[in-house]
Amino acid sequence: MKLAVIGLGSMGMGAARSLLRAGHDVVGCEMRAELRETFLAAGGRAAASPDDLPADVEVVVVFVVNATQAEAVLFGPNGCVPRLAPGTVVMNCVTLAADRAIEFERRLAEGALLMLDAPVSGGPKAAEEGRMSVMASGAPAAFARAEPVLAAIAAKVWRLGDRAGPASTVKMVNQLLAGVHIAVAAEALALGIRAGADPQTLFDVISASAGSSWMWQNRVPHVLAGDDTPHSAVNIFVKDLGIVLDAARAMTFPLPLAATAHQLFLAAAAGGDGGRDDSFVIRVWERLAKIPLPDRKD
Repeated sequence: MKLAVIGLGSMGMGAARSLLRAGHDVVGCEMRAELRETFLAAGGRAAASPDDLPADVEVVVVFVVNATQAEAVLFGPNGCVPRLAPGTVVMNCVTLAADRAIEFERRLAEGALLMLDAPVSGGPKAAEEGRMSVMASGAPAAFARAEPVLAAIAAKVWRLGDRAGPASTVKMVNQLLAGVHIAVAAEALALGIRAGADPQTLFDVISASAGSSWMWQNRVPHVLAGDDTPHSAVNIFVKDLGIVLDAARAMTFPLPLAATAHQLFLAAAAGGDGGRDDSFVIRVWERLAKIPLPDRKD
């Protein structure tokens, strides 16, 4: 298939390379020249702007950061939508509010385009290996046309409905849990360090005990290595937990744990760590309690 991936960040690059390995003709669209060069070296084609995409692409996969960027790359002055042929599928993998997903689907339909609301989970490693979990909802025709894309990038595809919105709702719930789990993992590790426990030993014991979680096992090693390279940044959870809280507020639904976690990510961002790995929300406790975090191990 002729495909385009807009956004070659940590998730988009992995997905685009998985599509290349599956034998598809893929154009990677990315503003940053160094990432375009990386994708070219992997055997793909590259474009610097969405309005430079070939007009004959069959599916456009969107992996930008937020709803504002997604709207810009689709409908903005340099957006790709005017170039796309009727029947093209826009597969939106961006975490956004369900009402925005519904809005995008309506606007795309005005141009006879299909949308698959398709947020993803699994992290950069799963994206690179083509084994993400995709939460998807959209018209049956969109699923049918995007099936080769889903087969190349996902280990599991959850079909959640025949219109946009349900997939984004499920992803919102996932992000509530993910954000709270990362924050509480940081809190627990910080407490152990303050109490005098060896961080590596603490990680090993908890990983084999009932208090473990996927986020504990995935994120705490970043802290132990002193590596704050952003696999997923603090600012992502400032955004995603903000989506969760906005939706809950509209339903008059209390979310005290999510609200607390959101404040912790905001505090980390305010302290200058918004662009760093989300596990380094632990720097909030480092600053408050003066705990020593492990040094970087190169």
